[in-house]
Amino acid sequence: MSIKLLFELFLTFFKIGLFTFGGGYAMIPLMSDEVVSKGWLLSEQLMDFIAISESTPGPFAINMATFVGYNQQGIIGAIMATLGVVLPSFIIILIIAKAFHKFASNKYVVGFLSGVKPVVVGIIFAVALTFLLKSIFNIDIMNILDIEFHWSSLLIFAVVFGMSRIWKKLHPVYIVLVSGIMGLIIYGFIL
Repeated sequence: MSIKLLFELFLTFFKIGLFTFGGGYAMIPLMSDEVVSKGWLLSEQLMDFIAISESTPGPFAINMATFVGYNQQGIIGAIMATLGVVLPSFIIILIIAKAFHKFASNKYVVGFLSGVKPVVVGIIFAVALTFLLKSIFNIDIMNILDIEFHWSSLLIFAVVFGMSRIWKKLHPVYIVLVSGIMGLIIYGFIL
């Protein structure tokens, strides 16, 4: 067990938690950059970790931090990474809760939040587009000329998208379950 790596896990996820607005999806680009550039995960592993984090109960950011920390340093690594990603939000929320009534109608605070909202939507859209291109066409954004079509991913996407349009009140658990079963059948038995 490396104390230096444990500290680095904590600081990296603290930075991710501190500089990400908009929740789990908005932190994917920063998390991807940090985790892949440090060599903690390959790009493919990151996609798998994201899928697992989305499929398991709990907040996305905490799940990702826990998975990456555990992958690097076991249970202690999971604890350090999770503390790192949670602590900034905890501190900021405490400060906001204490001062909310003073700043809720402040024109600068309202202006800042109004400016952040479209950026968060843009980041989430960019992440969704990156996932779509990576999973269906196996396009790495950094190497756009290397294209490989995955009909199986497109089929799963089409079925899940169709289900969500036909049964609008269908619980997301069923959608994740159907896509997981389809992935198991297609990638586990057919391919």
